[in-house]
Amino acid sequence: MVTGDNIDTAKAIAVKANIISEANRDNPDMSCEGKVFYEACGGLIEKERNGKIKKYVKNAKKFTRFAENLVVMARCRPEDKYMMVTGLRNMGHVVAVTGDGTNDAPALKRADVGFGMGIAGTATCKEAADILI
Repeated sequence: MVTGDNIDTAKAIAVKANIISEANRDNPDMSCEGKVFYEACGGLIEKERNGKIKKYVKNAKKFTRFAENLVVMARCRPEDKYMMVTGLRNMGHVVAVTGDGTNDAPALKRADVGFGMGIAGTATCKEAADILI
């Protein structure tokens, strides 16, 4: 679960939605704020592969450790979401993103499938999405 909500709200919602258990609510390996995640992983770098410039997480080992345990990421900025999608795709995962705002557009575009909110979504979100719901 990746959200712009504060960490306490995000964890409370995750518990109610059975995304994490009450026992794991305060497990630091299972939740963090987006900025902490981004800084720990070092952001993104570009590398040339087969004549194309591709983006990669700078500290892929740290990202992999986050990806194995992280369930809730709160206070997420667009760059946090984008790095999450990029890192997961680089690991070979198929990634779907849902969003409704302009700040979701980069991650929606980078995902394998972007789901935008058709009624409540911004025009930028709708343009970036593959599917409107």
